Amino acid sequence: MAPRGHVLQVLAARGSRKELAEALRQWGGRRLYNAPRAAEEGAEQLRSLNKLGQYEAVVSAFEQNRVANTPETLAEYVRALTRLDRLDASRFHALTQQRGGSMAAASTSRPPADYAPQAFASGAGGGWGSGSGAGGGYYGGAGGASGGFAAGPAMGAASAAALGGAGAAGAAAEGTLGSPRNPLVMTFAEPSFSSQVWRTVRTLGGAFILVTCLGTLLDDKGLTKSFLNNPDLKPQMNSSTRFADVKGVDEAKHELEEIVEYLRDPHKFTQLGGKLPKGVLLVGPPGTGKTMLARAIAGEAGVPFFYCSGSEFEEVFVGVGARRVRDLFAAAKKHAPCIIFIDEIDAIGGNRNPKDQQYMRMTLNQMLVELDGFKATEGIIVVAATNFAEVLDKALVRPGRFDRHIVVPNPDVEGRKQILETHMGKIPKSPDLDLAVIARATPGFSGADLANVVNVAALHAAKNGLKEVGMKSMEYARDRIIMGAERKSAAISERSRKLTAYHEGGHALVALLTDGADPVHKATIVPRGMALGMVSQLPEEDATSMSRKQMMARLDVCMGGRVAEELIFGHDDVTTGASSDLRMATELARAMVTKYGMSEKLGQVALDYDDAHSMSSETRAAVEEEVRKLVQGAYERAKLVLKSHEKELHKLASELMEKETLSGEQIRGTLGLQRVSKA
Repeated sequence: MAPRGHVLQVLAARGSRKELAEALRQWGGRRLYNAPRAAEEGAEQLRSLNKLGQYEAVVSAFEQNRVANTPETLAEYVRALTRLDRLDASRFHALTQQRGGSMAAASTSRPPADYAPQAFASGAGGGWGSGSGAGGGYYGGAGGASGGFAAGPAMGAASAAALGGAGAAGAAAEGTLGSPRNPLVMTFAEPSFSSQVWRTVRTLGGAFILVTCLGTLLDDKGLTKSFLNNPDLKPQMNSSTRFADVKGVDEAKHELEEIVEYLRDPHKFTQLGGKLPKGVLLVGPPGTGKTMLARAIAGEAGVPFFYCSGSEFEEVFVGVGARRVRDLFAAAKKHAPCIIFIDEIDAIGGNRNPKDQQYMRMTLNQMLVELDGFKATEGIIVVAATNFAEVLDKALVRPGRFDRHIVVPNPDVEGRKQILETHMGKIPKSPDLDLAVIARATPGFSGADLANVVNVAALHAAKNGLKEVGMKSMEYARDRIIMGAERKSAAISERSRKLTAYHEGGHALVALLTDGADPVHKATIVPRGMALGMVSQLPEEDATSMSRKQMMARLDVCMGGRVAEELIFGHDDVTTGASSDLRMATELARAMVTKYGMSEKLGQVALDYDDAHSMSSETRAAVEEEVRKLVQGAYERAKLVLKSHEKELHKLASELMEKETLSGEQIRGTLGLQRVSKA
């Protein structure tokens, strides 16, 4: 059965008043047109067309008023326009105005109560209207232009027009769509996950490129934080270090005093046209006091002091290192006269190579220009320090740049004593402490090593509850630095202790009875590091060279341990404990043959034994034969000494097993021996 609203629409379109009256009579004045049902059917029809892709049919049905104007049909109409790309600004404004007016009319117009036959008609405008005529009253469209249900001549055209005007007035009073009383609700569809990911990646990538380009531009223009804005790189106006604080490098201090005099009174040196070096290069092992010397120069002269490291000039961007060199010298010129100290200058001053990176060459080239370029640099003394002077570029160390080289070596025995006294100045000392002995016991130690010895000794004394640092703590610190900590937890068998005691006793006894050997300072069988025992010898003074007698005596002492093992335990029970002794003896004998010309067979020649191509196989065989002869001769001499003093060897080994550690004086007192005269 067709919907009643559809039947009334058809009858009204035909203009058949009789059929319309008959329908009204049959339905007994009941509601003839179900507007909600018609609206639902229209919306469903448009929704189905949209799903089928019939967007043109949706637009045509809505614009030709073939469906009711409801929010559902309007939504389908807007969706079709969007798919067809026809939803422009003017069309959207017309839709909102039409929708707002229709809803206002619908809300303000009501059907008269005295109408018995009631019919509901919904036009495209969705309004209410009333009229009267010969056929009775019914509800029609809000206006003829917008109605979906034509009034007809029998239904009172005047009444319909009047009602349409009333609906328009109500719409104006109610307001258009989008007003506070009739808001426009809009819903935004969420983007898909893939589109969100792509948008995020695109945003982050663009931001990264922008920040990188901006940072590069600012750094290139010098607008970023300056190289010298770092507080550590600001000039130090008052250096508290003086030459008196630097110990063990007296020769270097004497050479630098001239620089101090120049900074104090430049005119005194330049009045005759002379020029002092612009650069001073300090060369020496680590920890010898090169930085302290540079600070002492500034402190003595009373001038600003710039400190930086060679690695601080390097950067990932090309040209940044060169700009930092320019900034450094520009700041130094403002504070002239002053001192620039560049530590580890080999980081930027190494030999140039065509294969080097461009930024490395640019930094060095800028340094060369600043030291001695077209523009003269006056009043700036550049002091640089390095441990590898041989790798510096020749253009950097030529006259006019770093043309004065000052060697800062490890301190001698007197310098070590002075350094120890300086570091012990604020530490309570025990009366038995003899720093001269500690200085003799630390050959080759730098100033930093000696400071470490004092620190370890102070910690050891505090750990043991002592109030003062004595000789025992200093000996402990020296042994720990040289050989490592004591292996107190090591499980050493009684046989191993006995064998170690005889081994170390053999070294000590040969050293005491051999002419030319250094005095024995201490013997111990306490395991330290990889060693099970040790015999320490101290020269009475720092040796700048060694005689043949001294080297032969050292060979004899090296072989004393192995000989003692053979004499006491037999040839088959010797151990691997003499491996380091044999290696040391072999290296010393080879140096005597190849470097020092102390071989009767090869004569006074210097040979490079490590280079296999520098000597023939016959020469190499002759070298090995001479080395074997020297080592074997030392073995025979040590065997002769220990055989003739076997009783003393047993006595010394027993004393070591009982006390574990013996000093040189205790060893000589125990044996009742006097060492033969020193060479």
